[in-house]
Amino acid sequence: MELDLLAFGAHPDDVELGCGGTLIASARRGRSVGVVTLTRGESGTRGSAEERAVEFDASCAVIGCSHRQMLDLPDGGLTVDDPSRRAVIRVLRALRPRIVLLPYWEDRHPDHGNASRIVEEACFLAGLRRLDTGQEPHRPAELLYYMASWEFEPGFVVDISAVMEEKKRAIRCYASQVWNGTGQPHGEPTFIASRGFWELILARAAHYGRLIGREFGEPFKTRRLIEIRDPLEAFGDRTW
Repeated sequence: MELDLLAFGAHPDDVELGCGGTLIASARRGRSVGVVTLTRGESGTRGSAEERAVEFDASCAVIGCSHRQMLDLPDGGLTVDDPSRRAVIRVLRALRPRIVLLPYWEDRHPDHGNASRIVEEACFLAGLRRLDTGQEPHRPAELLYYMASWEFEPGFVVDISAVMEEKKRAIRCYASQVWNGTGQPHGEPTFIASRGFWELILARAAHYGRLIGREFGEPFKTRRLIEIRDPLEAFGDRTW
């Protein structure tokens, strides 16, 4: 299999929150997209690993994934080590994505930062022929970092205005995690289960959308400058 875009998250729901709109919009354009979680979310405050697997499948169906996968790395204990990198290397070499989306490398949840470093290092190592996994080497063309809890100055923003409702629908698949918007918030004191959660999701998307003159947007960061081959194609339909 060869994917156009492959998004990694530490836990089920990370990808949907950070870059779900981008994946949905890409799938609607005929791109092949996939989602891989490094853990099964078994240490979360709510929901069992079995429940979260069902929710993950439902969300990936909304996104339009060509591939979905949950790895068995430890939730709450992600470590940047050789076994973790090799687990991701095997995925990269099997799916051969052109672009990888991954969490921003700094975040309040240790798993998010460690997931970012595991995937980043694996993307480089997957291209080394002498690192043997019984597969052909593969290195993605680009790594795009999406936003989790902590904000950053984005390098670019993707317009998700046309798919914002689908993004919300994908997030709502995680009924064990998020407040459903009609009843009382979950009793445990986590932000994702609070009444203010949906306000943040909409406010953040609206804020970054406004910065590019659109209704809703998702911000991304790269570690290197992005090449623009044709300024007219990139900017020619913009108005101030």
